[in-house]
Amino acid sequence: MDNEQMNDQQNEKRIIDVDLRQEMRKSFLDYSMSVIVARALPDVRDGLKPVHRRILYTMYERGLEPSKPYHKCADTVGSVLGAYHPHGDASVYDAMVRLAQDFSMRYMLVDGHGNFGSVDGDPPAAYRYTEARMSKIAMDMLTDINKDTVDFIPNYDDRLKEPVVLPSRFPNLLVNGSSGIAVGMATEIPPHNLGETIDAVCALIDNPDAEVAELMEYMPGPDFPTGGIIMGRSGIRAAYATGRGKITVRARTEIVEAKNGRYKIIVTELPYKVNKARLIENIANLVKDKRIEGISNIEDHSDRIGMHIEIDVKRDASPEIVLNQLFSYTQLQTTFGAIMLAIVDGEPKILTLKDMLKCYIDFQEEIIRRRTEFDLKKAQDRAHILEGLKVAIDYIDEVIAIIRRSKDLPSARAALMERFRLDEVQAQAIVQMRLGQLTNMERTRIEEEIAALQAKIKEYIEILESETRKLEIVKEELIAIRNKYADPRRTEICAVSGEVDIEDLIPQEECVLTLTRFGYVKRLAVDTYKIQRRGGRGVSGMSRREEDVATEMFIINSHDYVLFFTDKGRVYRLKCYEVPEGSRQSKGINIANLLPLASNENVTSMIRVPEFDEEKYLIMVTRQGIIKRISLNAYNTARKGGLIALELNEGDELAWVRMTDGNDQVIVATKKGVAIRFKETDVRAMGRQARGVKALSLKEGDVVVGMSVVREGGYVLTVSETGYGRLSSPDDYRVQSRGGKGLTNYHVEKYGDVAAIKVVDLDDDIIIISQDGIIIRIAAESIRICSRPSKGVTVMKIGDGDKVVTVARAPHEAEDGDSDEDVSEEPTDD
Repeated sequence: MDNEQMNDQQNEKRIIDVDLRQEMRKSFLDYSMSVIVARALPDVRDGLKPVHRRILYTMYERGLEPSKPYHKCADTVGSVLGAYHPHGDASVYDAMVRLAQDFSMRYMLVDGHGNFGSVDGDPPAAYRYTEARMSKIAMDMLTDINKDTVDFIPNYDDRLKEPVVLPSRFPNLLVNGSSGIAVGMATEIPPHNLGETIDAVCALIDNPDAEVAELMEYMPGPDFPTGGIIMGRSGIRAAYATGRGKITVRARTEIVEAKNGRYKIIVTELPYKVNKARLIENIANLVKDKRIEGISNIEDHSDRIGMHIEIDVKRDASPEIVLNQLFSYTQLQTTFGAIMLAIVDGEPKILTLKDMLKCYIDFQEEIIRRRTEFDLKKAQDRAHILEGLKVAIDYIDEVIAIIRRSKDLPSARAALMERFRLDEVQAQAIVQMRLGQLTNMERTRIEEEIAALQAKIKEYIEILESETRKLEIVKEELIAIRNKYADPRRTEICAVSGEVDIEDLIPQEECVLTLTRFGYVKRLAVDTYKIQRRGGRGVSGMSRREEDVATEMFIINSHDYVLFFTDKGRVYRLKCYEVPEGSRQSKGINIANLLPLASNENVTSMIRVPEFDEEKYLIMVTRQGIIKRISLNAYNTARKGGLIALELNEGDELAWVRMTDGNDQVIVATKKGVAIRFKETDVRAMGRQARGVKALSLKEGDVVVGMSVVREGGYVLTVSETGYGRLSSPDDYRVQSRGGKGLTNYHVEKYGDVAAIKVVDLDDDIIIISQDGIIIRIAAESIRICSRPSKGVTVMKIGDGDKVVTVARAPHEAEDGDSDEDVSEEPTDD
């Protein structure tokens, strides 16, 4: 009985209570990530899924090169399973078959011998009947893999090492495309022409700021292995610019007149991935069901030379009408839904064409660096040994004497090391010298080899020290591959009458763009606010978290640019229409979903840019009082990852950015009640990488709390953390020189620290937000106009432990009884 109780206690200890929902969630996430990263999606660097990579690496290890005989697929599949891929044999053989199909791959990576399936959907023969080896171009996928160019990881049972990625000396992801369905996502990357893709890579190397339109001059669109005709370029542009696009592909057809006076429709190329046998069957069924009338017969005359389908048209039917019906009802016209999704740094990402090319260039630059480091070390090691051999030949008699009187090799090696100050590697090489290496001719050969190695070492070091040189090598080697393998384009790109681009589909209209305190952005048609009878923004215009409120707002054309500046000193650019349109009550979309912001990066300023005018400037001010002035045109670039707006000192952050006309004046105010007004021309125009200069001299513990551009008719609003506020005329702030100590703006020792300053108009509304999330909206004209150091009036009652943290300016919000004229006033930024 005691033993039974002990067993029960032990069983209770082995039972672990688990929340079933939590366990299911964790298990499904683990499974999802495994499918996404390790099975279904290609790597952006080599364009391969793990199974394809393992097949090629296994064939490379086993020496199945193009110059060697074909080898049984069964043996290769077994080797892949046993060494690297612990899954079913069908998955490996199916992947291997696809690599060998000329109708699936634009450039086949496996050279198959036997029945590997057909465009009619016929299955391949079993792997015991087929043979395969690597294709010639596949060898370039593995070039220099033994020179430490890529990382290796343990295989599934830690017996062997397999490459994380192949060196892929040509951009295989775009050249051969990829298709896969993961959990919650899918990829569908079309294949492209090798020569065109390499030309686009070289163009991006030469001009890193090249836009999609420029890249499309070299790489106009997909090039499918089965040919066909792409109808229009808008779908291609959409895919290249956004990572998603619908590309319409038609079969290549021709209407010919037969001898009997009837017409035939000849089909010689099909859209990518269309099953020919199923297509013919579908056409026959449509004719049978009388959905398509005018077809009398269908014959398939395809052979090894090429595809040839003949569709006989009835005597009284129009061949053009019949052909249009075939395009409408059958797969003679299909839509290729491009989804440019790939694994980047272990994460699935939707990529633009430029993103893909940039990732590939960065990868190849890394390959060149690692290969050069490997070659450099090898050359240095060889030169080091030769220097030792040279010493041995110079003192050959003494070397022989030392070796003869030594009792064994270790003692001879030690004696040589002591006598000639050699290291162990050099001494080992000397004791292993052959007698034939003691001649004068051998000494000459060693000196020549040392000289050649020194030249190589110098070249390797120059390569490692120069990014430009590495990129030149990438370009040179790509051009060599292009010259070797490039072939004519198969897929024709045909212009469509009346085709419009994505941007042309978006109407040019006036919009209101808003950015909230918590980073939510949305676009609204400007008449939304007029219908609502409001001036432009406010708590009642959005359904957000109770303490959230719009802090930036302006009217902008839907095709204008918007610059977003962050506290980390970066700037990002979007077209206004790229911001999703919201309803009156929607909170919008978090800006982090539109811009590649870091986890702790926040947008602090939003600037509308109708055009990048060289006569316009941006003024930036940081919390620590650094100011920078730069031409607006400096940010006329569409880099996806944004640009550095200014270099920040440690602990500083960019807080205010305003556009000026080049001759404005600015006011900068601090928390401890100091303000300074100066001309913007006191700050010289700088470059993008510049850090900036001092706006004013800050006392210890003081920080900037506001910056505004002075404008005619405006007043300077100062609000304290304790809830007092006042308006002052800008004339109260005399113009000083930049970098000075400034003037007293507020008596903080009496009335509390300054929370914010802002230049406002009397017909504005002022939104004040406290630390506890309390929001108040008051009319600017209700605040008393006082002289500069005055306390002002209470603008917000502050509770114990609370304080004012944010002040925003908005156009006046119309009351219910106001006329429509009041609400048409435009929202404005500072």
